[in-house]
Parts: sequence; C-alpha cells; structure tokens
Amino acid sequence: MGLFLFGAGLLVLFMLSIVFAVVGVHALLLGRMPGRWLQRQVRQPRLWGAGALLMLISWNLHSLSLLAVGIGLVALGHVLKPMR
Repeated sequence: MGLFLFGAGLLVLFMLSIVFAVVGVHALLLGRMPGRWLQRQVRQPRLWGAGALLMLISWNLHSLSLLAVGIGLVALGHVLKPMR
C-alpha cells in the first residue's frame, strides 16, 4: 500500500511539473497568463514564466541557487507593476 501511494504521489508531482512548464512557456513567449484568475494575480507574466522555468530546471540540476532565483522571479512577477 505504501509503495502504491509513493508512486501515485510521484505521478501527481510529475503531472504538476508538466502543467507548470506549459504555463511558464506560455507566459514567457506570449507575455500573458492563461485563465482569468492567473491574469489577475500575475502582473509581469514574462518574469513569472522565466522564474517558473528556472525552478523546473533547478529541480533537474539539483541546484538550490537556481531555485532561489526562480522563486524570486516568480515573486517579482506577482509584485511588480507593468511598465507602460
């Protein structure tokens, strides 16, 4: 039973990472977030997308410094006002 739950947890984590990567690429390339809720929450989609992709890359490279930069970029994407 425990091994099944571990495998199911890994599958859910893998699926969430794919969704996170797709949303990050969408935000980085198009400059906007998919969905109404994300569009209201994220002020700088390109920063958010770059941070999301850096966080995923850091997971694959086991790099805490890239993870910290990615988290910072995602936070800046939420906080910074759009430049117009």
